[in-house]
Amino acid sequence: MKFKHFLYGAAYYYEYLPYDRLDEDIKMMKAANINVVRIGESTWSTYEPQEGIFDFSKLDKVVEAMGRANISVIIGTPTYAIPTWMAKKYPEVLVTDQSGKRQYGARQIMDITSPVYRSLAERIIRKMIKRTADKPNVIGFQVDNETKHYNTSSHNVYVSFQKWLKKKFNGNLDELNSAYGLDYWSNRINAWEDFPPVNSTINGSLGAAFEEFKRHLVVDFLKWQTDLVCDYKRDDQFVTNNFDMEWRGYSYGLQPDVNHYDASKIFDVTSVDIYHPSQDNLTGIETSFAGDVERSTKDNNYIVMETEAQAFKSWVPYPGQLTLQAYSHIASGANMIEYWHWHSIHNGYETYWKGLLSHDFKPNPVYKEAKTIGKNLASFGNEFINTHKNNRVAFVVSNQSLSAVDWFPYKGTAFDRTSEHQYNDVLRSYYDPLYKLNVETDILQVGDKRISVANYDLLIVPMLYSATDDELEQLNRFAEQGGTVIYSFRSGFANQNVKVRTATQPALISKSVGAEYELFVEPDRNYATDKPSKPMTITGTNGLEDVKQEPVKYWSELLTPTTGKALAMYGHPYWGKYAAITENHFGKGCTYYVGTYVNESTLSKLYGYILKKIGLWGPRQSQTFPIINKRLIESDGNVLDFYFNYSNDRQTVAYQSEKGIELKQHVELGIGDKFELEPWSVRIFKTTGEEG
Repeated sequence: MKFKHFLYGAAYYYEYLPYDRLDEDIKMMKAANINVVRIGESTWSTYEPQEGIFDFSKLDKVVEAMGRANISVIIGTPTYAIPTWMAKKYPEVLVTDQSGKRQYGARQIMDITSPVYRSLAERIIRKMIKRTADKPNVIGFQVDNETKHYNTSSHNVYVSFQKWLKKKFNGNLDELNSAYGLDYWSNRINAWEDFPPVNSTINGSLGAAFEEFKRHLVVDFLKWQTDLVCDYKRDDQFVTNNFDMEWRGYSYGLQPDVNHYDASKIFDVTSVDIYHPSQDNLTGIETSFAGDVERSTKDNNYIVMETEAQAFKSWVPYPGQLTLQAYSHIASGANMIEYWHWHSIHNGYETYWKGLLSHDFKPNPVYKEAKTIGKNLASFGNEFINTHKNNRVAFVVSNQSLSAVDWFPYKGTAFDRTSEHQYNDVLRSYYDPLYKLNVETDILQVGDKRISVANYDLLIVPMLYSATDDELEQLNRFAEQGGTVIYSFRSGFANQNVKVRTATQPALISKSVGAEYELFVEPDRNYATDKPSKPMTITGTNGLEDVKQEPVKYWSELLTPTTGKALAMYGHPYWGKYAAITENHFGKGCTYYVGTYVNESTLSKLYGYILKKIGLWGPRQSQTFPIINKRLIESDGNVLDFYFNYSNDRQTVAYQSEKGIELKQHVELGIGDKFELEPWSVRIFKTTGEEG
């Protein structure tokens, strides 16, 4: 989707205000050059106070007032938080999950497959969209809000899951039992009418299939809403949903409950909510990671529907950090930034998740900095729209592997299931050090057609535990045709049904990896005792000698090179004869396999070794975190160079392009010229001619 100008705004909840201050809010928005607001997604009970009784007066009032002020509006369908009357009259709409039937109170407690819920939701969606679609300042629609499956497992979900399995296995129960290994512990299903409850299953294959099915339910639900909106929307209006990431108190990793790559196909533009630590802990990593995922869903610019202004007391930004955060989004490809939210709420669960304005509504330091951002974006923000990247490195990720690893975690024992998705720990352990080396990446779903040597030189594949033969052979071909692949431990282990492959591991990718293993061990030699931890170490060789006795943890595969060579060996009296990291030339390319969980120092050194060998180590890598350099390429081939300082210290930086002119101050620099970055600041330069 192409944008006409950069969008800068906030979520606005007129319905939550303790008194009517709409005109004053608009005045303050205009002073901050805010040109878009999102409204409507949280207030179903206001618009339909009783079943079939509608009152859209507040919605109308806000849309019309914003229109008079030349502020664009994104309308959110209010379906993620149901009214009290619905829960009372139709209790069947409340979701049933592993804990049983949910009680009314929180948001997102509905069964997204419930026919009653959908019927009631369709009515208000149609009324809202029909009412607003013809308004000139309504530019788009957000269907639902941070949608997930909410672990729905109502009876109708079980029935639908059985139908899904019947289709997958052509109604053949013998094939299903074989694929999922259900003879184990007498779990075999001999008649469809005997299909067991899934929430209590001990079978990881069946459990992972249910997770995949529930992700399909989310896509179906979002497409259902999108189709309703498309009955009314104009051609120049977009439809989206605000994806969120795995939540660990902030946006962390791949979302386990929604496949963003599949769901994004429904929408005109991909939208995301990104929250992250701030103050001394602001790194830009979460912003970059989430941005790389969402930009890669469509290989296009995306929009940020929610990100923090003040938020929690630990997230109130230092002076300069709000600006740094804004341009961090932009440098990853965002064409809109909306804060959550405009004003702080005076009652309710999120009372202390503060917006741009505090509870007194007065201009504060955060709002004043937002005004400066808005002023600059009004001046040169259109430089950032409809840009692209030219990244030659990509991560390959998998929701299926995430679900499979949930069943068979690498921390602890294979029986120690946790609430945290350990797949994301490995993904982030590989992403973060590459980010700190100023290597920009895309993040693609396994099997993506864009995975080819025409598009990328290097693929990084963290813990691809469960994958089809075709997906693994695609990666083999990538290396054979001249690309470079880095695998982490536990890659290629199981097929798409989470059934362990019978070949010597890592099975299908062994031929490109040039190494194999039969044993994997706990690297803490005192694990499960009351003695202090005694971790194994690895030491590099054959060009990786600067890795010296670095500790490893959680999981260690004892690798034996076949056609490849060892780059690091274990330090252990018995396991010391085995390799920990291997390198293998395969066809025209090369493959690396890391058989254990290594620390950031080891990965940084391995990345340096590989990037230099394949010609991707350049001047940008001469300076590393806290200095981060990101680039956007404009449609005319000119390059926007962003230099960030994520630290409390003033930094001296060397400019790394041939010739650049700063957007704001019009300072001209050439390659190697030094300039200063104040703490928590950003400077942006424009250079002529495309660069990678």
